[in-house]
Amino acid sequence: MFLGDLQTKDVVNINDGKNLGRIVDVEIDSEGKIVNIVIEKRKFFKRFFNSGSQINIMYQEINKIGDDVILISI
Repeated sequence: MFLGDLQTKDVVNINDGKNLGRIVDVEIDSEGKIVNIVIEKRKFFKRFFNSGSQINIMYQEINKIGDDVILISI
């Protein structure tokens, strides 16, 4: 699986069912393993210079990567 494949999937929190957005970036450690994923919050109206528009999720919080969605538990 490629990063581009992950970026096309919606990220959903299984605790409350909310669609958090889509992956825009990943953080990789020196061994080449994914540490964090960066999600851009889902918004109807995007504002410029909004510092709270991204969420960092630990890779261990991913429960399942499906065909259409990524399920996380936060």
